Amino acid sequence: MKPTKMVFIALSCLLLNAGCAQDSTKTKAEKQGWHLSMQSYTFHLFTVTEALSKTEELGIRFIEIYPGQKMGEDFGDLVFGYDLSMKDQERLRVLAAGSGVKIISSGVWTAKTEEWEPIFAFAKNMGMEFISAEPAPEDWDVVEELAKKHNIKVAVHNHPSENSYWKPEILLASIGGRDGLLGACVDVGHYKRMGLDPIPSMRQLKGKVIALHFKDIAPQGEEQNLEDVVWGQGILNVKGMMKELKKQKFKGYFTIEYEADWENNLPQIKQSIEYFNQVAESIL
Repeated sequence: MKPTKMVFIALSCLLLNAGCAQDSTKTKAEKQGWHLSMQSYTFHLFTVTEALSKTEELGIRFIEIYPGQKMGEDFGDLVFGYDLSMKDQERLRVLAAGSGVKIISSGVWTAKTEEWEPIFAFAKNMGMEFISAEPAPEDWDVVEELAKKHNIKVAVHNHPSENSYWKPEILLASIGGRDGLLGACVDVGHYKRMGLDPIPSMRQLKGKVIALHFKDIAPQGEEQNLEDVVWGQGILNVKGMMKELKKQKFKGYFTIEYEADWENNLPQIKQSIEYFNQVAESIL
């Protein structure tokens, strides 16, 4: 056998073994194409810099940053948004990479018509996959055109208000027949807060779910103000929701938005991650 061929075979074996080793470290959820992400609003009492550090501490590799969060550290009074200079955007990318965290999205964006262009350009320059947003009904032509221009997905969020995309029928009426880049950012807690069952609601959006704001909520309190709790300890059927997403062959982001225990919610989030992985191991 020629030496060059032997070297080629040896390198191929090394690469194959490295790939197998890397694959064996993945959870069943990751092998399914399910990724945990962090919504930085979970850490809205802190800066973007601190949110990245906390996300790294949790072992989460993806983040969605909300517009207006203070940048922190060496960024002075700057806040996260499309008016960050190119230099500051690059600094943020380097900071995130140093934490082992990728900024895959931002939101939830609400905007004036003229703001959508800089929002999409910002997302593109930052290397995001999508934005979560709640466009005004009259802006859909503009948003669809920009999504196609920049190849950025738009995951439409459902705030618990009748003036929003609070139920699937409203969203489907807005994006039905439009480009496949437009879909849903399903906030399962907000569905429940509006009196909807998240599972049949997600079923209506089959094929349109880009990401979720995933959570569980308390069994007691005023319906629209039910507080987040550790996953599996509230009134949402977390396992049932995950089973439904498995049926839909969903691949995307379970974005953690833990809206409680604001000053120190890392212990609760860690428990939620453990529960998520336990359920994934049992159903996948």
